[in-house]
Amino acid sequence: MWMIPGQNQSWVSEFILLGFSSDHKTNGIFFTVFLLIYLSSVMGNGLIVMLICLVSHLHTPMYFFLCILAILDMGCVTTTMPQMLVHLLAHSQSISFAGCWLQMYVFGGLVTTECTLFVVMAYDRYVAICYPLHYTAILNWELCRWLAAGSCACGFLSALLHTFFTMSLPYCGPNKVNHYFCEGPAVRNLACMDTHLIEMVDLVLSVFMSLIPISLIVASYVHIAKAILKIKSTQARCKAFSTCVSHLTVVSFFYGPASYIYMRPNSSYSPEQDKQLSLFYNAFTALLNPVVYSLRNKDIKRAFLKVVGHGMVD
Repeated sequence: MWMIPGQNQSWVSEFILLGFSSDHKTNGIFFTVFLLIYLSSVMGNGLIVMLICLVSHLHTPMYFFLCILAILDMGCVTTTMPQMLVHLLAHSQSISFAGCWLQMYVFGGLVTTECTLFVVMAYDRYVAICYPLHYTAILNWELCRWLAAGSCACGFLSALLHTFFTMSLPYCGPNKVNHYFCEGPAVRNLACMDTHLIEMVDLVLSVFMSLIPISLIVASYVHIAKAILKIKSTQARCKAFSTCVSHLTVVSFFYGPASYIYMRPNSSYSPEQDKQLSLFYNAFTALLNPVVYSLRNKDIKRAFLKVVGHGMVD
């Protein structure tokens, strides 16, 4: 704690992240499990990035956006889990105010960028299925780069506003965050003032970055479904449908928990539930994404076989 000159009120200079348990034996088990999850997430997403970069026939807009998603997933888990792993073994679970600010901003920027990128990926599938003959003309590489850059800019600008409003609140009392990283709602719950106005601003940002992308994704897939139903060939219809299932699965895993955490008021804040949901859309989604995309994607499988030298791409 430190004192504001001329005031009798102390202000928080660091936070204590309580994590999942205070029992050392339980923490040892958690450390092993979460270390395996973290390493698997980084290796799985790293493999997808490597395959897309090395194999020329994967140099298409669809896999370009998938590569960015894999990089974002690696960034999300790396922003939160290494520190959590250290805290599981160390006696100190503190994080400086500046460190908390930075972690909240970087994680929020990466997650919000994913929200926008999912819309871009849905648009990619929409153009590929509804306008296959004009796909390369519409989604040229210049547009792809602009869409990727726009997603990042939108994500990190939104995260900057969210982090600024949260960390500019006065924290003059408890400094124990009942979470495993500095997530906005968990930290904001410790503020020693009425946060109703900040919650409203945060809700507007969350609606803009959650409901609007979800609406655009749904609208894209409504048009995609109509186009697929018009395809006469059963084989072609199944192939078109299979390219969309992976994306829809990942979107469902990601948006459900994230939307609930950031769009409900502080009055319904549940620390234990929020930790579990955050772990799901942060760690488990990053772990599942490579599995979902690789198991359902023949191009990824063929690229892997080509790279390891056990087969060749036709």
